[in-house]
Amino acid sequence: MSTSPIHVVGGGLAGSEAAWQIAQAGVPVILHEMRPVRGTDAHKTEGLAELVCSNSFRSDDSTSNAVGQLHWEMRRLDSLIMAKGDAHQVPAGGALAVDRDGFSQAVTAALEAHPLVTIARGEIAGLPPAEWDKVIIATGPLTSPALAEGIKSLTGENELAFFDAIAPIVHFDSIDMDTAWFQSRYDKPGPGGTGADYINCPLDRDQYEAFIDALLAAEKTEFKEWEGTPYFDGCLPIEVMAERGRETLRWGPMKPVGLTNKHNPTVKAYAVVQLRQDNALGTLFNMSGFQTKLKYGEQASIFRMIPGLQNAEFARLGGIHRNTYLNSPKLLDPTLRLKSDPRLRFAGQITGCEGYVESAAIGLLTGRLAAAERLGRELELPPATTALGALVNHITGGHIVTIDEGPRSFQPMNINFGLFPHIEGQATHGPDGKRLKGPAKSVARKQALTARAKVELDGWISGTQAQAAE
Repeated sequence: MSTSPIHVVGGGLAGSEAAWQIAQAGVPVILHEMRPVRGTDAHKTEGLAELVCSNSFRSDDSTSNAVGQLHWEMRRLDSLIMAKGDAHQVPAGGALAVDRDGFSQAVTAALEAHPLVTIARGEIAGLPPAEWDKVIIATGPLTSPALAEGIKSLTGENELAFFDAIAPIVHFDSIDMDTAWFQSRYDKPGPGGTGADYINCPLDRDQYEAFIDALLAAEKTEFKEWEGTPYFDGCLPIEVMAERGRETLRWGPMKPVGLTNKHNPTVKAYAVVQLRQDNALGTLFNMSGFQTKLKYGEQASIFRMIPGLQNAEFARLGGIHRNTYLNSPKLLDPTLRLKSDPRLRFAGQITGCEGYVESAAIGLLTGRLAAAERLGRELELPPATTALGALVNHITGGHIVTIDEGPRSFQPMNINFGLFPHIEGQATHGPDGKRLKGPAKSVARKQALTARAKVELDGWISGTQAQAAE
């Protein structure tokens, strides 16, 4: 059994989680993070696991939500990211959101304190040295150009990229609370929340139409060398959504359902902008779902058209950066190793998953896989019926179309129930004996999928523990 370290390149959520899992397995690990020696266009600190977009880990409901089920599985697997997220949560309705600074500092401190973790600051310019026999590359959407070129030289593939946009952050004391009000959609509480965790800014029809007109007419950032790069549908800039139809935003991030204006309860808002708490002090709120590529000069004036934000002061305006990921189903084996160079394993967004939690989950799995190999054991993949297994299955088994069939079909994806295998024997009738239809049928299906996933994950954990004890 070799005791030489495993190298993890990238100190984001995936790399931090991978390093933690390796060290917890008793294997030394060197975590390489290029910041602050070399910065990026999106990061502001040198902390590990810095959150550069939203501060939300999304729904924490593990009974009828796929990402909530993934939260549950990661907690069962001693996830550092989930532990520190839970410890630094801020109110967010049914979601788990975190104080981004406290969260990053806690992750950094935990890894710095671990006796088997070494943190090396500096860029890995090009491919990792040949003498590193086990490497996890978890450089995420902001992979440095030199490393990206090195990966491309091995894969023979052109990097695949899309735009990843950042939502603006507003100072709470600049929001007009005589117009806006606190309420979670359907008054739903979540971890650390009360059911009144979002600030809601209402628009009537004329205000909404004027806002859409301004979005469509506004000057956008140009991306000359990036033109033609597809957006990820889960993170579309609001102006791109507006271009797809005037009602798109009203039934997306500005949907008015489940909300009652406490200042005027009898009048239904035509559209609503929600802001979510961004730090533990409650002094900053981000505009939920309002990623944008509008030029800075346009953003403040257009967003101040929203009732309640007419005097808004912005701690950060929206932005956009390039996101790079692999054609993983073609390039990676089922355990996320590069087929052309199996010493290299990939984790996080660069593999083609999307979202903080999903990236950390893949980091968790790659860390466990690499540690097991170093210890001379073979670790079976989690069943595809679990959230973690379904996500890995998407990454390594995604459909690839030929040139004749049109554009590629493999794109980054959040965990969702569409990735889970069909379940036999799920509930089809309610307690009253009537056949379930519509939303009731959908809820029953989701609950059956998460119940099965919990049983399957516990079985997988028991199996891996028994194997390790042999």
